[in-house]
Amino acid sequence: MLAPLPIGKMVCVGRNYGAHAAELGNAIPEQPLLFMKPASAWQPLYGFVDGKDAERQRRTNIVHIPQGLGSCHHELELTLLIGEHLSSDSISAQAATANVALKAIAGVGLGLDLTLRDLQEQLKRQGQPWERAKAFAGSAPLTEFIAVEDLGVNLDELSFTLHRNGSLQQHGKVSDMIFPIAQLVLDIATTFSLQPGDIIFTGTPAGVSALHAGDELVLALQAGEQEFTWQAHVADATANAANTTANAANTTANATATTNAQGQRQGE
Repeated sequence: MLAPLPIGKMVCVGRNYGAHAAELGNAIPEQPLLFMKPASAWQPLYGFVDGKDAERQRRTNIVHIPQGLGSCHHELELTLLIGEHLSSDSISAQAATANVALKAIAGVGLGLDLTLRDLQEQLKRQGQPWERAKAFAGSAPLTEFIAVEDLGVNLDELSFTLHRNGSLQQHGKVSDMIFPIAQLVLDIATTFSLQPGDIIFTGTPAGVSALHAGDELVLALQAGEQEFTWQAHVADATANAANTTANAANTTANATATTNAQGQRQGE
């Protein structure tokens, strides 16, 4: 296991898959559409199982969704854990290349960008920001992160799926992204700067829909012949539970990255 990094900011990319933009009737953006989630949005999803270790310890994962705020949609996304400082100054010093961007990525995982869809549509009609619909406490369930060197494939060869109650709900391929990973990292780094512990949500493929209490979820990341899976149960969250989650996330949130016994690369 890598030493955990405290969670920093979460930068999310909207409309990075054409089919998802189409299913919601949105135009394809000309540049990455960015928004943020605070650390209080974090919900941990533990216990991945790769195909070679079916006995790996599992933990019970609960995805809490708000009550009384309209439909809450799942948006499964590939997530990136940043392990190096990257800013417009550092990029200028090294030249803005894909290698510079990819070198800053310490690990890869999956995340659910939980979205209060009814509220989001209302905010859009009013010309207001989306944070109330996208950045509420617990709106970012996140899996453990797999070290990049342990994936065995290039990032653009990764794919991921979400099954809900046994049925395939979402299937994404990194190669189908409108804005590729390296471009996203460079754009975000020059806009906000990136620090170790920051997380990037890279966009969701088509198939988003409302979650309901009692749903059973299986998130899976495919990397060549390897598959990493996480299971979660969906439950309603009361206001008090949401506040508890927010406080716990603020004080104890850690981005957990899984790697081989060699541990973390120096400097990350």
